[in-house]
Amino acid sequence: MSEPRKLEVLRAIVEDYVHSREPVGSKALVERHHLGVSSATIRNDMAALEDEGLITAPHTSAGRIPTDKGYRLFVDRISAVKPLSPAERRSIQALLEGSEDLDDVLDRTVRLLAQLTNQVAVVQYPLLSRARVRHIEFVLLAPRKVLTVLIADTGKVEQRVIDVGQDLGDETLAELRGVFLGRLGGTPLSLLPQTLPDVVDSTAPARRGAAQALARGLEALAASSREERMVMAGTANLARSNVDFPLSIGPVLEALEEQVVMLRLLSDMAEDPRGVTVSIGRENPYDGLSEASVVATGYGPDATAKVGILGPTRMDYPTTMAAVRAVARYLSRILGP
Repeated sequence: MSEPRKLEVLRAIVEDYVHSREPVGSKALVERHHLGVSSATIRNDMAALEDEGLITAPHTSAGRIPTDKGYRLFVDRISAVKPLSPAERRSIQALLEGSEDLDDVLDRTVRLLAQLTNQVAVVQYPLLSRARVRHIEFVLLAPRKVLTVLIADTGKVEQRVIDVGQDLGDETLAELRGVFLGRLGGTPLSLLPQTLPDVVDSTAPARRGAAQALARGLEALAASSREERMVMAGTANLARSNVDFPLSIGPVLEALEEQVVMLRLLSDMAEDPRGVTVSIGRENPYDGLSEASVVATGYGPDATAKVGILGPTRMDYPTTMAAVRAVARYLSRILGP
C-alpha cells in the first residue's frame, strides 16, 4: 500500500464518517471517491489502516470509523488552514466590530463561533499580567459614594462603588482623578499595589483619607481583573452530538462547568505552525474529554489567551480550524495592540 494512497483512503473515510455518522465501507468509498483502484484493493488498504490503528470496526459493522490516531494523522496532514468565504468573513467583521466593551466582544465571539461550527465555543479573558492602566474614572453617586472605574489597555473594564469616608464634591473628585490618572496611566496592573501608596502620599492631607479609600478600591479592581475566567456558548450543540459520546456526555459537561479544567487545557495547548492547535480524544489530559476534541488558538497582543471550540472527535476539522483562526484574528484586530 503506497503512502499517498493510504492517506487518500484515510482522508475519504474521515470525510465520509464526519458527514454521515455511519461507518464507512469499501463500496461506498469506491462510489463516492475517485481513488482509481478496485473495491478489493480498497478493502486491502482498509485492512492495512486498521492494522496501523488508524481506523477500527465498531461492533460487528462491516464499515470502519477513524480512531484518535487516524484523526491525528488526518489533522497533521492538513498542510494549510483554508480561508473562510468572503461572506463568512464579512459576517464575523460585522458582528464583532459592533461590540462596545471587552465583555460584549467576548460574548459575541463565542456566540458567533458556536454558530459557525455547531460546537461549544470557549474564550479565555485576556491574561492581564501584562495589562496596563489605560484610564481611571471617579463618578460621584452620593456625597461619600464614588463609582470607581478601572480600564485596562486590553479593553477590560472593572468597576465598583467605594465609600470614601468623607463628603466630596465634583471638583475635589476631579482633582483626585487627575492625580491618580497622572501617576498611574500606563502602569502595569501587577504593579499597582506597590505604586498606589506613593500616589496617596502625593495628595493633599485633607484628601488623603478619601485617596486611601479610592486606592484600596483600585487595588481590588486590579486583583479581580487578574482572575482567570472564560466565557462559553453553544452547550446545546452537545445535545445534538449526544450519539458521538457513547460512554456519557456527562463528563464533558462537567469539564465545561468546572472552568478550571478548560482553562488549564487551553493554557497548556502548545503552539502549532499553522496557527491553530488541535487536541484529539485521549490526547486531552482530562479523562472526561477522552471522546472530545479541542481546537484553539491564541489571540490578542501576545496571543496568551485562547479562543476555541470543544466538540466530539467526529468533527469537520478543516472548517473548524479555519473558523477558529479567522475569529481569533478579528478579535485581535478589535482589541488592538
